[in-house]
Amino acid sequence: MLSVSNLSVQFGKRILFDEVNVTFNSGNCYGIIGANGAGKSTFLKILSGTQEATSGHVHLEPGKRMSVLEQNHNLYDSHTVLETVLMGNKPLFAIKSEIDALYNDYNDANADRIGELQVQFEEMDGWNADSDAAAMLSNLGIKEELHYTAMADLDGKQKVRVLLAQALFGSPDVLIMDEPTNDLDYETIAWLENFLANYDNCVIVVSHDRHFLDAVCTHISDIDFSKINHFSGNYSFWYESSQLAVKQRAQQNKKAEEKKKELEEFIRRFSANVAKSKQATSRKKMIEKLNVADIKPSSRRYPAIIFERDREAGDQILNIEKLSTELDGEVLFQNIDLNLNKGDKVVVFSKDSRATTAFYEIINGNLNAKSGKFSWGVTTTQSYLPLDNSEYFSEKLTLVDWLRQWATTEEEREEVYIRGFLGKMIFSGEEALKTADVLSGGEKVRCMLSRMMMTRANVLMLDEPTNHLDLESITAFNNSLKNFKGTVLFTTHDHEFAQTLANRVVELTPNGIIDRHTTFDEYMQDDKIKALREKMYS
Repeated sequence: MLSVSNLSVQFGKRILFDEVNVTFNSGNCYGIIGANGAGKSTFLKILSGTQEATSGHVHLEPGKRMSVLEQNHNLYDSHTVLETVLMGNKPLFAIKSEIDALYNDYNDANADRIGELQVQFEEMDGWNADSDAAAMLSNLGIKEELHYTAMADLDGKQKVRVLLAQALFGSPDVLIMDEPTNDLDYETIAWLENFLANYDNCVIVVSHDRHFLDAVCTHISDIDFSKINHFSGNYSFWYESSQLAVKQRAQQNKKAEEKKKELEEFIRRFSANVAKSKQATSRKKMIEKLNVADIKPSSRRYPAIIFERDREAGDQILNIEKLSTELDGEVLFQNIDLNLNKGDKVVVFSKDSRATTAFYEIINGNLNAKSGKFSWGVTTTQSYLPLDNSEYFSEKLTLVDWLRQWATTEEEREEVYIRGFLGKMIFSGEEALKTADVLSGGEKVRCMLSRMMMTRANVLMLDEPTNHLDLESITAFNNSLKNFKGTVLFTTHDHEFAQTLANRVVELTPNGIIDRHTTFDEYMQDDKIKALREKMYS
């Protein structure tokens, strides 16, 4: 279907890819993974032809059509929404445009040409194109009244959905998407997961969303040491099996047949779990392809995120009464009553992300509420990861000196101790001497996590903690919070994070609070809660 031969990419002295040979087959969905800077997005650009490789070539089977999720959200501002979607199928749109142009200048001479084009148009199911495009838009949350609106008049989140509809339109033979779930809500992501899981053609996707990769992928394509290797299975299978392989490698004395038996048992258990899941049926065929030979140790480095507590909190954690706030006269939330229990792990969310950020800022004393009050239990100590961490990184301090600001004892102030903390977050050797003002988004979050670990709080508050992090850091962070014995309040777009951590869901709305002791999936799928949510936002 799509093959890559002897592909090499070099920027100056840095070799990104070295003689890569891979094939992407129809019916499979490939999740491209790799550490930050490994070249995931570059690889997709080369596949789509928007970037040249240093050497080698990409070959698409003749007669097959490739579609790419457009990253430039303003590219189609001069076109209507429906027209933008139709342009996703370039051959179809070219014929349609030519027919329209010939009709506008109709004469006997071009009548035959119109007839020829109409035959081609019919063969491509062109007469249903408008209705198919409209249905796709509706499924992605773009209402009918917007279909003839200019793209320039849509907001950023609406544009993302239209461009996604464009990429999916007309069932392309190869579909390439870079972070398709960005700026999508839970319902839209669930629809996309289901659509792709039942998609018969080839899908190649880069995503940091583990739930999405697990729901749609039949293969994981790992970029490691300038090569790309395909592994059967989804992300969870790749991660868990590579961890098992690392453990086995360390067990030198274990007999080969025992190791093989352990791997086979792992595949059997994993397959049984997949078969029981709600995963779309076409992706269940993935489990038939799982193979012991595919299981290999990964060279990937995972940060050691370990949250400890100086002391255990008492029964009184946080009490909130009638809390309300506004922004520019618009109610973000009101009449919030909440009493946190010891050990609660609460996903806090709202349809308006400004509401959740304002909530954290209020209970951390950085913002005044319009009305209401809150009180923390006397035995609680809090640590907060804000959405915007820029104020923490304005000074030109080395990372060692930066982290030292939160040391409370002489031992903690020593360089060896601080370097140990930074080393856990993959700032080893010279990296610890970087200055705080030049860090990337992901590095800043890892520094903030080091700070939180150092404070040893028994209550953690996290506002979109997975933003800017790579898959390795997200996975390690997720596992660490599962093991944390204290209380956690968190807001996230990472479905896996929400589902595997939360035992309670709190939704902040302009008309009050919805508070349920349940998992995230159960909350989102409950019909009574769906009806209540509609009412609370109306």
